[in-house]
Amino acid sequence: MINQKYASLLEPFEFQNGISLKNRVVMAPMTNYSSNEDGTVSDAEVAYYVRRSKGVSMVITACTYVTPNGQGFPGEFAGHTDDMIPSLRRLATAIKSEGAKAILQIFHAGRQVPKDIAPNGDVVSASNVPSEGEGKPVPRALTETEVESIIRDFGETTRRAIEAGYDGVEIHGANTYLIQQFFSPHSNRRTDRFGGSLEKRMTFPLAVVDEVQRVVKEHAKEPFIVGYRFSPEEPETPGITMADTMVLIDRLANKNLDYLHVSLMDFWSTPKRGVDDSRSRIEIIQEAVGDRVSVIGVGSIYSAEDARKALTSGIPLIGLGRELLIDPEWVQKIEQGREDEIVTELDINKQEELEMPTTLWQRILKNPGWVPGV
Repeated sequence: MINQKYASLLEPFEFQNGISLKNRVVMAPMTNYSSNEDGTVSDAEVAYYVRRSKGVSMVITACTYVTPNGQGFPGEFAGHTDDMIPSLRRLATAIKSEGAKAILQIFHAGRQVPKDIAPNGDVVSASNVPSEGEGKPVPRALTETEVESIIRDFGETTRRAIEAGYDGVEIHGANTYLIQQFFSPHSNRRTDRFGGSLEKRMTFPLAVVDEVQRVVKEHAKEPFIVGYRFSPEEPETPGITMADTMVLIDRLANKNLDYLHVSLMDFWSTPKRGVDDSRSRIEIIQEAVGDRVSVIGVGSIYSAEDARKALTSGIPLIGLGRELLIDPEWVQKIEQGREDEIVTELDINKQEELEMPTTLWQRILKNPGWVPGV
């Protein structure tokens, strides 16, 4: 029997495009470093996703790169050529077979591409400004022609996602990758139409959205989800402020997107600068755009009570990331009234039982602060 206190988490949800989700819980995108060397999806990766697709209503995959020079880390699966469609299809089919919608997250890592991965060591970004931190490569500023080509590449990978059977794509405009690099005054010092003012720094992100939506209109034969993920603020000076983000999300909310996904480590975190408001970023964002576009929130949600409280912010969907690594049966336990049995700390003796790829497992053990209990 479902505990009625948590019944709101299991209510169905319908996007404006008519696609329905069976509940309010989404698997957030998480890098797993476990793809094959040729960029195809590995057996371990498929097993990992299958295990976590049974309860949630929608799975957003780890990011896939749209161009050869956009790969952000080893063990990332690729979407930059038609040769990858069978691999992409294999993952989409596996996720959907468990009852969840499959969303492919698409991105370009920009200046976050490691020099030893970048073709010919050529790391690119909006401008030749490196990330802060020791040993970060100085990227080469993309030419206007190259920028336009990457915009088309986002569209082409969207076409491949459609052909591979995904239910949608998430444009990864967060976590300091290329789309965010164009929006950020730290990484974008351009003086052409792609940089300078706040308005011009939005040109690339909005152009990617337009191209993805154009491709969906041309190639999708049934409703297809398009979401956009963003990070509300940056610590750098200059950097993205909450005020900048409010302008961006206002523009995005008018683009007829299906959802905006707020990338946060802490769901209830508050703005650092740019707005005079003591409420959480999520509440501010929901109030500003929630009547025009669905908002997904994420960040340190572990227990059923954490999730219930998150829904009181007004957002319709919550993302679980690290918690689904710890307890893949999170949703099922709520469905069965067993929320007290939800595990919220990782047991380091259960790699095999949790069907965690070895490379991901090793990464977690090296960074114990990332997942509770390690």
